[in-house]
Amino acid sequence: MSMNKKKKDKELLPWGETISLTFRMFRFLAGRMPKYLIFETLYNVWGALTPYVGIYISALIIDELAAGAERERLYTLVIIALVSAAVISAVSALLRRLRDTESCNLYMQCYSIYTEKMLRLDFADADSERAKALLSKIIESQNSSGRGLPSLVDSYISIVQRACSLFGGVALSVSLFMTPVPEGAGTLTILNSPVFTVLLLALLLAVTFISPILGTKASSYWARAISDANLGNRLWGHFGFLPFDKSFAEEIRIYNLIDLCESFTKDKTTLFMSAGPLASYAKGPAGALSAASSAVSVLSTGFVYAYVCLKSLGGAFGVGAVTQYVSAVTMLAGNVRGIMSAIGSIHVNATFLKNIDELLNYKDTMRIGHEHLEPLDAKDYEIEFRGVSFKYPGADEYALKDVNIKFGRGERLAVVGRNGSGKTTFIKLLCRLYDPTEGVILLNGRDIRKYDYDEYLERFSVVFQDFSLPMMRLGQVVASGEEYNEKAARECLTLAGFGERLDTLGDGLETYIYTGYDETGVDVSGGEAQKIAIACSLYKNSPFIVLDEPTAALDPLAEAEIYESFNELVDGKTSVYISHRLSSCRFCGDIAVFDGGRLAERGSHDELLSLNAKYAELWNAQAQYYEGE
Repeated sequence: MSMNKKKKDKELLPWGETISLTFRMFRFLAGRMPKYLIFETLYNVWGALTPYVGIYISALIIDELAAGAERERLYTLVIIALVSAAVISAVSALLRRLRDTESCNLYMQCYSIYTEKMLRLDFADADSERAKALLSKIIESQNSSGRGLPSLVDSYISIVQRACSLFGGVALSVSLFMTPVPEGAGTLTILNSPVFTVLLLALLLAVTFISPILGTKASSYWARAISDANLGNRLWGHFGFLPFDKSFAEEIRIYNLIDLCESFTKDKTTLFMSAGPLASYAKGPAGALSAASSAVSVLSTGFVYAYVCLKSLGGAFGVGAVTQYVSAVTMLAGNVRGIMSAIGSIHVNATFLKNIDELLNYKDTMRIGHEHLEPLDAKDYEIEFRGVSFKYPGADEYALKDVNIKFGRGERLAVVGRNGSGKTTFIKLLCRLYDPTEGVILLNGRDIRKYDYDEYLERFSVVFQDFSLPMMRLGQVVASGEEYNEKAARECLTLAGFGERLDTLGDGLETYIYTGYDETGVDVSGGEAQKIAIACSLYKNSPFIVLDEPTAALDPLAEAEIYESFNELVDGKTSVYISHRLSSCRFCGDIAVFDGGRLAERGSHDELLSLNAKYAELWNAQAQYYEGE
């Protein structure tokens, strides 16, 4: 990481940007969880104000006892105290239940916000390193320190609670400064001086403000370390839990990775250990500032006790009022400190909110079309690339250049070429994961950008070479959803060559794929997983089917089985078949040869061989492996 990047991580946002960003994110969260914030507010307002009821009534009871209490008045005050405590407790319990019902969903709601955004992101953005880095920072910061939206809620709650409590403290303590010490109290009458009162208040305010400022300064050190902390979390999350991942069990033993894994629990100099960077912060400036903040806070409490006791000693009020004033002024000072700390936390947290705001403000540029696609027979669709060129975001070189090709109407098109020739990019543009940099792609003569994005994607079934299967029930995996047609799922699995394996599964289509969520699940081999992926594409039953190296993980017999049933697999659909193995493309009547991002040749197998050009070169280079096929 560069020094400039580290410096940027250490800087807090300006206050203007902090306030604007905080209010904007709070409004967004309030729109997602209105009931939670309402119940949380009511609960904390109630909890902030009601303690003063007990303080006030307790002071009255103590004064009555000190003055030789009238029995009836004392009984009345005790009954009032008991009834008010019961009512306060009952209402608090009700509000707590309402609050807890909603608050338990806070973290999941935050994850839901990020998940929904990532699912709706344009593929180009979701595939970008910037979006991945933002999501990683957001999740890691939330999990490690609660920063981001949870911290925003905590600060809001603290300010609401402290502000209400502050109001109650002012109401109960204002008479402390208004009640004079009797003239016969000697030197203690100096406490009646307005100058003394102003100086005392100024001192209390100064001490009260200094404490949270020091605390915020201490917290800023953890914000500065966030980049290192995120990296540390990633390393710990990988190496710390590597021994529990059975997919690494062989490598750990064969390559003796035990020492590497244990280094993250034994090395005291790593990020989170006792001799690491965070520990040095705690032992150094951050720890010193935190200690100073606590010391200053205690100092303000001492001033309060001294002032209240001296005024009581001078005869300004009785013993009961001492309890009232000490409690009220101590809570008053504590609430001011709490508000200042919350404001400081908001300033620190704004850096984390900025990452969330940036992620949420990615613009949706793909879903701009609104024209509907009428359901047509598979042979009624035709695709045309017209002068299409494409550069990946941030790239200088074209991945595709001036591609012109038309296909569809139930044809079989094989796409071949060396690695990096543009085959996969061609498919990504066809499926509109990206839009062309130049040129246009047409579906039945219309620019595909004019069509509803989701409806356009519905026309394609794709098996990518680097596919992944979710850990769900087999039937759900095939259907890509919770509900599925059992007969159709079985037919698709059988066509894809998974029929015999399916018959061995005790729970059939209800069998979980892999054992991550259910110990009764089954692990499937790479070839079996590829067959399931092909079955998924068949179940979708789209007019276009795209197979990217569909037999790469299959053994020769299974591969031959797929080729023999290919007519049934495509069933009259337009099929696009990508393969490095040219012999597997001969059943396609149309072959497109890509080279250097351009469409170099196109024709049948025999036509391309007769040209004695790029296709012939690739064929002859592999010919030794085709003997006997």
